[in-house]
Amino acid sequence: MGTDYYESLEINRNATDAFIKKAYRRLALKFHPDNRETGSAERFCQLGEAYDVLSDPRKKATYDKFGEEGLKGGIPPEFGSNGAWSSKYAYHGNPDKTFKQFFGGNNPFSDFSTHDAPLQFGGLQQVVVKTQDSHIERDLHLSLDDLFHGCTKKIKISRRVMNEDGCTSSIKDKILTIDVEPGWKEGTRVVFQKEGDQGPNSIPADIVLIVRQKSHPLFVRKQNDLIFKSQISLEMVSFDWVSVEVETLDGKLLTLPINDIVHPGYKKVVTGEGMPLSQDPSQRGNLIITFDVQFPEKLSAERRQLIKQALTFKY
Repeated sequence: MGTDYYESLEINRNATDAFIKKAYRRLALKFHPDNRETGSAERFCQLGEAYDVLSDPRKKATYDKFGEEGLKGGIPPEFGSNGAWSSKYAYHGNPDKTFKQFFGGNNPFSDFSTHDAPLQFGGLQQVVVKTQDSHIERDLHLSLDDLFHGCTKKIKISRRVMNEDGCTSSIKDKILTIDVEPGWKEGTRVVFQKEGDQGPNSIPADIVLIVRQKSHPLFVRKQNDLIFKSQISLEMVSFDWVSVEVETLDGKLLTLPINDIVHPGYKKVVTGEGMPLSQDPSQRGNLIITFDVQFPEKLSAERRQLIKQALTFKY
């Protein structure tokens, strides 16, 4: 049984010339050897021969009437009076030549439009709208000191990068530099555009670093304020011996006398000694001091009497 050129182009025998061209265009791009698919070269050659025959009215007429045997074996001249191909046909065997003749050797997409799926290979590229991969989120853990003073952090990422041939890729490391500004808060997002994995038909994803604040041994942050918990004894409360020393994040030692009555929920507010404001680092939040009164497990009779006298005097 001979070769079915119509089957090779995946069309029926009633296909118009325009449809034959469209079919060849789609399949030749799909099975071009540059795609490196198994069997592409053989399939590409079949497509070239099929199109060479069916795109020529005389060859097509001979093939339609006498089949491949009549086309390649030749037919008597008397049967060629109506335009049939009377000489023996032999494909030149160079599908690249057919391909270049069809596409004009330059832009393979200039002949006519199609709604088939976009294809890409070698140096021939269809104009496609690339979509960007979804962004990648990673946590960036920073200390309270980092967020108070600001700093520069460097992190190493490994990502897939396209090689110069445009087809293969490799894994390479890259250093990302983050300039942390004073006053940044938990949840601040730092975006590095298009630093994700590269692919031949997509836009690399953005890498998004999300600030996560580490806990601090002395301070708890609440928005732009810093909260410091001071532990004091019952005797200190009773005899007004309350004087709190706090070393701030910028190295200052604050000595703060407490002249008020210390009761549950009591707070001492020191303005301007909290966190810098990210929008204006020259401005700062407040330092809020809370108190944890330590009650003794046992009291001697003498100490009970002293505390009773002190509380009677104060209240």
